Amino acid sequence: MDCNIGKIDRIIRLVIGVALLLLAFQLQNILLGIVGLVVLVTGVIKFCLLYKLLGINTGCQKD
Repeated sequence: MDCNIGKIDRIIRLVIGVALLLLAFQLQNILLGIVGLVVLVTGVIKFCLLYKLLGINTGCQKD
């Protein structure tokens, strides 16, 4: 799996993913939790399938 998410994009995804998960627990909304989990996981693994399909690369660098 190639890396296609850069540092800034990754940080934004991690923050939004955690925020969505917290909101999902508070509102007891399963759909919001799933979206938050997907956003969080894409930030952790540095790969987004949608970016791959659209040919987007936000400048991932080797850590």
